[in-house]
Amino acid sequence: APAASHRAAVARAGEPMMSIGDKNPAKTLEMLQLNDELNTVVKSDSMCSRRHAMARAAGLAAGLTMAQVNKPGFAAATKMVKLGADNGQLVFVPDEIEICKGDSVTWTNNKAGPHNVVFDEEAIPEGVTQESISMDGLLNDEGATFTKKFDVAGSYAYYCEPHRGAGMNGALTVA
Repeated sequence: APAASHRAAVARAGEPMMSIGDKNPAKTLEMLQLNDELNTVVKSDSMCSRRHAMARAAGLAAGLTMAQVNKPGFAAATKMVKLGADNGQLVFVPDEIEICKGDSVTWTNNKAGPHNVVFDEEAIPEGVTQESISMDGLLNDEGATFTKKFDVAGSYAYYCEPHRGAGMNGALTVA
């Protein structure tokens, strides 16, 4: 009867509800979670909440278990940033990006290297150290990469040390 009482509570709240007729308690819980995830996708104002809910819902619909879809990083993504524009301009492409907590950014040496990624110690969230997120050394070869995962929400400013004077600056927002 717990599933029936949950179904009744959801129906009373005016929420859309998927039909749950399975007698398997684990499957019933997964379907209830799938329903909750789909409601989050529809109602949330947060891009990160919607993306995570959509990934979990897709995983459950594909037959994954709740334990699998609730693992940290299940919905994590990686954004790509070029170091140097295709035309050789000394810029990050894109120079502003937004990610969710737990996502990563991969910077790829594209043109006009060498490049690196150094975070401005005056423009990172409290509790984050510049050394823990900045590159050691340089990316000398085209196609060389540097990847970093971000777990602290906030605004981050970064630059390419050899080309900072030319205006090679970037901004990252972690939501």
